[in-house]
Amino acid sequence: MTSKTFGYCRVSSKDQNLDRQIEAMRALNIDERDIFSEKQSGKDTDRPQYQALRATLRAGDTLVIHSLDRLGRNYDDIKKEWAYITKEVGAHIKVLDMPILDTTNVQTDLIGRVIVDVVLDLLGFVAETERSKIRERQAQGIKLAKEKGKFKKSKIQAPQGFKEKFMDAASGKNTHTSVMKELNLNKTTYYRIAKELGLSTTKRIIK
Repeated sequence: MTSKTFGYCRVSSKDQNLDRQIEAMRALNIDERDIFSEKQSGKDTDRPQYQALRATLRAGDTLVIHSLDRLGRNYDDIKKEWAYITKEVGAHIKVLDMPILDTTNVQTDLIGRVIVDVVLDLLGFVAETERSKIRERQAQGIKLAKEKGKFKKSKIQAPQGFKEKFMDAASGKNTHTSVMKELNLNKTTYYRIAKELGLSTTKRIIK
């Protein structure tokens, strides 16, 4: 069976644009029907288009992604997916913004494969170190603000149409669960936004 090349494009929210990633795939002459794209958070791999891509990949195929974080949001997930695709499926991965991460050139080269694994480990270490520094700086900033009495928990940006959809659910025209799913919000975030907007969950029309 002839091997194929697939592209996977992802942005994290509905207001972000996929065009730049898709154009990069087209520039590599990847067939339009072989480009999987979606607007989904990378918090896990439970993404419809990504799962469809996973089910499509076969040994010898090549997956092209614009950047490594298109596979996932944290490096544990990224490494897990990388290992699944390259070792279990036997497909290649090409990362456009990091040419060293291109297994099409190293699949039969032991040294090349080791270099890719080392680079992935190094990137994971750097990312985790940076996350730790960010958390430390945030904690220090919050502590200082609290000491000065200036700390306020930041508000979450409400998705477009949130109030109207929440009102429909609160009045019984819809359900809060359906609205959460439609707006791609978890329960905690959903009710926090409602609280910040002064909305009530009581089943009555909110004026």
